[in-house]
Amino acid sequence: MSRRIAAVQCTSVSDPDKNKRALSVLIAEAASQQAALVLLPEMCLSMNSDYYHELAQDCATLEWLGAQAAAHSLWLVAGAVPQPAPGNDPRVRSASLVFNPQGELVTRYDKIHLFDVEVGDAQGSYRESDTFSPGNDIVSIETPVGNIGLTICFDLRFPEQYQALRDAGADIILIPAAFTHTTGEAHWEILLKARAIETQCYVLAANQCGWHDDKRRTWGHSMIVGPWGDTLGMLHESPGVIVADVDLTELANVRKKMPLTRS
Repeated sequence: MSRRIAAVQCTSVSDPDKNKRALSVLIAEAASQQAALVLLPEMCLSMNSDYYHELAQDCATLEWLGAQAAAHSLWLVAGAVPQPAPGNDPRVRSASLVFNPQGELVTRYDKIHLFDVEVGDAQGSYRESDTFSPGNDIVSIETPVGNIGLTICFDLRFPEQYQALRDAGADIILIPAAFTHTTGEAHWEILLKARAIETQCYVLAANQCGWHDDKRRTWGHSMIVGPWGDTLGMLHESPGVIVADVDLTELANVRKKMPLTRS
């Protein structure tokens, strides 16, 4: 059985309402191409940390995302949306939220690996741990499209997380991202293909693109990669939608012909 998956690529700005209007058009475009599962990029509702606590506390944000899923009768994964951190932690969590076709929030993954690096671009230094509290748990979920493994952006550089998802039964691994232009140009495609090849999973990667303010620029080039490492589709550096079909029979054949795990 073949099912269609889609990655949305956008240039999110500070204003959540403006971003929602742009996203609603792109989600509808993916639905018009018969996508059963749609992935949105990291921080798709705002790329400005000044809005993160407001978004984390705003129930209307979850209602809007659920309504988008229900309106188009599809699985919607909101790449990373700020959510409250546990306990008395003043930070927020970067959370990947999965909504079913009825608009219900059915699972959540909190980003484990935080982007604390020196990049050398216009912004220079990134310290996500100042804003975000790290998650701890590996998360996957069974859907009619396949078993979905959840990761976010900087997780991509940690192959042990992807192997854990494969061991947990993942067929498709999702990577919503806001990969910088500098790091994306150097490593994005190579890492996506490596994760697909070593896990023998489909990889669905939705990235931010373009300039978000006068310092922050992201790479774009959202991709869908097959379990053999083949490129099933790729965007460039403008907003848009990419779709591809997932064939779980073909995935099983790849794993049978080249067994990399006993599971």
